[in-house]
Amino acid sequence: MTATAKAAGRTARRLRPGPLALALVLLLLAALTAGVSLGTTDIAPGEVWGVVGRRLTGQEVKPGTDDLIVWQLRLPRALLAALVGAGLGLVGTAVQALVRNPLADPYLLGVSSGASLGAVAAIVLGAGAGGLLGLGLSSAAFCGALLSFALVWTFTRRERGFSALRLVLVGVAVGQFLSGVTSYLVLRAGDQQRTQSVLFWLMGSLGGATWERLALPALTVACGLVFLLARARGLNTLLMGDETAAGLGVDPRRLRRELFVVTSVLTGVLVSVSGAIGFVGLLVPHLCRLLVGGDHRRMLPLSALTGALLLTVVDLVCRTALPAQELPIGVVTALLGAPALLYLLDRRLARSV
Repeated sequence: MTATAKAAGRTARRLRPGPLALALVLLLLAALTAGVSLGTTDIAPGEVWGVVGRRLTGQEVKPGTDDLIVWQLRLPRALLAALVGAGLGLVGTAVQALVRNPLADPYLLGVSSGASLGAVAAIVLGAGAGGLLGLGLSSAAFCGALLSFALVWTFTRRERGFSALRLVLVGVAVGQFLSGVTSYLVLRAGDQQRTQSVLFWLMGSLGGATWERLALPALTVACGLVFLLARARGLNTLLMGDETAAGLGVDPRRLRRELFVVTSVLTGVLVSVSGAIGFVGLLVPHLCRLLVGGDHRRMLPLSALTGALLLTVVDLVCRTALPAQELPIGVVTALLGAPALLYLLDRRLARSV
């Protein structure tokens, strides 16, 4: 079989993005319903939607356990999981185009290391008096992300332009340095409770979700999606090389600067509300690329939906897998993500032969 015939066969086997997006939306709604319904106290899906409907339409709310569990505890958490998953899927797709490397993920550029340093400093030094994943801790994590962003920006700008290789090397170097400082602070933690709080945050958690904390990630993810969709053509050209991109009317250096700023802000906001959650931003772009091809006009919205669905399901597993203990979400994403990524890579290699 010729290479042209193989390529045509691969294109024919790809799914249509419209029906796929509809299926993902329906699955996401089902996952959100299950995430709110299941737990220590199970609530029927009909009652879940009844509580949501009464709240949204302004009907009289009858005080009770079901209303408290659904509206105040589980629904904000399920929505935060969907938002964080969507954001990580978007950032992973954009960063892989930014550095032209399919192994890139949202944490490659060092921003998450800065956020982790800020959060750990808040816990160890006592600045996070608001509690684990409370307002003080999230603010400290975001400030750490801004610090990391400023360092990477400064060192990358020492030469004209934003070359992909230099950006990756500087991001890795800054991330490793800040991770070293974080490890030192962990060693200085004065008691076991603080050390456990640090480790639990570093492995990811959505336990501090509230309605008030949904506004910032929701706005950030929505703006990030709009921006990246507007730059979808530029993302496609970056994969062809800088000379080709320039020949098609795209300024690759300017686009990389814009992408670096947007992905860094998105990553900083997401890590500040959820901790560092691995594999979502690495796995989701590979899965979407396998299903619909490499056109970012299709990949970006599908990556957001796939990431939202994946993290919603994973958070449900974290809450319900053990009867009296919640698993850190980063542990589950790693245990599920690593084999899944190996399988997808094997499929891609097999299809390229």
